[in-house]
Amino acid sequence: MTKPVTRRHLVVTMAAPAVLAVLVGCAATGGAVVPAEDDQVALLKRAQAYWALIRSNDRVGAWAYEELSKDSSATLEAYLKRGGVTYDAVEVRGVRSIDGDRAIVNVWMRYSLPLLRVKKQESVLEDEWRRIDGVWHHVQRRSVMFPTPS
Repeated sequence: MTKPVTRRHLVVTMAAPAVLAVLVGCAATGGAVVPAEDDQVALLKRAQAYWALIRSNDRVGAWAYEELSKDSSATLEAYLKRGGVTYDAVEVRGVRSIDGDRAIVNVWMRYSLPLLRVKKQESVLEDEWRRIDGVWHHVQRRSVMFPTPS
């Protein structure tokens, strides 16, 4: 004699394939992971383009990548006066973190400070970026010698 089919057994039997189909669909399309990957890809492309311009000493081109360029009180002329560093090599090594519209990118660099006669220094920088109107912009580090008023 066969067992009577309960309502619960019937629901589980019918629902399992539907749930599995939904999960497989999410896995195939990437689900919610895709936007985060898109953020990382967009950020890496912007960071690589920015640092390529800095490496080639194209500060005018790099200005468009700077958060300062979105500030009406900042000027290209003031930005161009900053400097004193020459970059022998720069490598964007990856996104360290993205937290909303703020991000940190790891950048390795070999640089010199000609005015101080310091040559071929190496460093890994935690480079800060900020998303403004959907586009990632480089955040200028504040100088400890010339802090901005609070």
